[in-house]
This record gives sequence, C-alpha cells and structure tokens, in this order.
Amino acid sequence: MTGCLPGFGRHRGYPPRYGWLRKVYDALRQDPTALRRPDATVVLGVGKSMVPSMTFWSQAFGLAARNGQDLVPTNRAHWLLDEDTGADPYLELDASLWLLHWWLVSSEPCHVPTRRYLFGYSPFSRSSRAELQGRLAAAAGAAGHRTPAASVLASDIACLVSMYAPDAPTAANIEDELSNPFRTLHLLDPEPPADRTADRSHLVALRRMAGRHCPAPVQAYASLDFAARTASPAAGSISLARLASDPLGPGRLLLTGTADLRRALHQVADRHADLAVVQSGDGEESLVYSRPPVLLAEDVLAGAYPALRPTTSGAAEKGSF
Repeated sequence: MTGCLPGFGRHRGYPPRYGWLRKVYDALRQDPTALRRPDATVVLGVGKSMVPSMTFWSQAFGLAARNGQDLVPTNRAHWLLDEDTGADPYLELDASLWLLHWWLVSSEPCHVPTRRYLFGYSPFSRSSRAELQGRLAAAAGAAGHRTPAASVLASDIACLVSMYAPDAPTAANIEDELSNPFRTLHLLDPEPPADRTADRSHLVALRRMAGRHCPAPVQAYASLDFAARTASPAAGSISLARLASDPLGPGRLLLTGTADLRRALHQVADRHADLAVVQSGDGEESLVYSRPPVLLAEDVLAGAYPALRPTTSGAAEKGSF
C-alpha cells in the first residue's frame, strides 16, 4: 500500500468506461465546475450515480486535478486528449491504454490501492477473491490504514475484475466488453464460468507475461518515469534488475518479464542517442540516460504516436507533464 491514499471503493463500483475520460476532459475545459453542477448528468450524458465515478477516475489517471472545489485538466490530459494537438484524443491506440494503466497504478499518491497491491505486491499470480480480500485487509493494516469493511473490499475487487478480465464473447455481453477498453490489455485471465458442476471460486489470475504486448516506447517511458522518481531526477542510470523486480517498477506494474523489458529498452535506445543499455564488468545491466529522465521519457513516448506533432511535447520542457 506504499504511496496509496487510504481509500477503497471510491469509484462507486464502476470501472472506467469507454469515452468517460474524454467526456470529462471536454466538460472541464468548458467549465471547471461541470462535474458538480446540478445538470452534470446532462453535460456528461450519464446516470446520476456515474458522475462521482467519472470524477474519481479522471483524478486517478492524473487527467484532472483539484483547484479549490473545481477540477481542471492537467498538462497530461492536454497532451493526450486535446482535440487538435493531443497524442490520441479518442484513445484509439493500445499504447494509450497501456500508458493510462501505468499512470493509474504508479501515481503518487495512488488512488487505487487494490490495483497497486495486486500488480505490484501480491506474492501470488492466482488467488480467489476471498484470499485476495484477506491479503488486502492485512496490507491495509500493515500500512497503518483503517481496515476497510469486507463489503467495500469485495466491491473493489469486483470492479478491478470487471475492468481488466475479459469475458467469453457472447451476444449477451458484447456491449459490456466494448464499454470496458482495459480488458483488451489481457492483464487478467477470464474468470471461470459459473455452471452447475464447477465451484465458481471467482479466481483472480494475473497474466505475468502480458506486458510483452506493451509497446516498447511505453515500457521505456515507464522505466524513465520510475527512475526519475526513485533513482535521481538528473542524468544517471538504473539497473534493469530493479526495473524488472521493484514492486513499483515497470516489470511488476506492466507485467513484463526481464527479457521483454530488456528487448524493449534496447529497441528504444537504438533510436535515442541519450539512452543506452550497458553491461558492467560483473554482468549487471543498467539503463543509462544522459539527460534528466523526466524530459527524456516524454521524447521517448512520442515514438508510440507516429502522428504526434512535435509541438505537443512542449509540456516536457516545463517539467510538468
């Protein structure tokens, strides 16, 4: 639970639906009070119970920030979602979903402790919901947080599964699949189907090698972002072993193995003179960067967006992306 806000279930049971982040961004650009206005349901085109969830997710992904009682889009949101200069305004690229996932689980503070624990800290790849719930309660207590009610944890786990675990495609659930875009990352296995003979244990199963499908520029961006926050904000280096194994590093949070992470970093380093993967005399490999990693990270990320205009990386120069 390191670096997490002491709150569970603040999404009101709704995972982020397709189009929600864009709707919130457009609304807040017009009016920072849009989400607390009486007609917010009309502005956003959703039910009343969904407005608090959309407010939560926009902040959890780092796309909106509080300014007093108002919410305003962040530089990150403008970089990604701006209609004219944004990298992917309608989130049509898989790279954007991987990037949003990284922002969600790596942010400081993190708004989603259940996801942070599962991807970063869980010692098991497969658990029943009940087992995961017990470990979450213990982790919350160990972090000094008030232990959440069992019903709150159960709801949080259900929302996580709904967000990431695909269902078997059927005519009945096709709309649900289309409205939950993060399922396309396949970070979780589908839950076993309920039938008369099987014990539906609500298995939560991580796909530990799912990150091999994460675009190389996103893996390199995450590595540099992690280095900037944990190693040094100046030019320097960070070991591949740490990137792959640290609970808050890209290896764990993006579910990418050491070999796949190494391959991605080599691929990106071949195109950037300020980045290299080097091996020391004792055989330890490190990612070496000759510019501040927070600035280099955003230059690297542009490689995932071929149509990105050069001017959209201006936020990086301000160090505020």
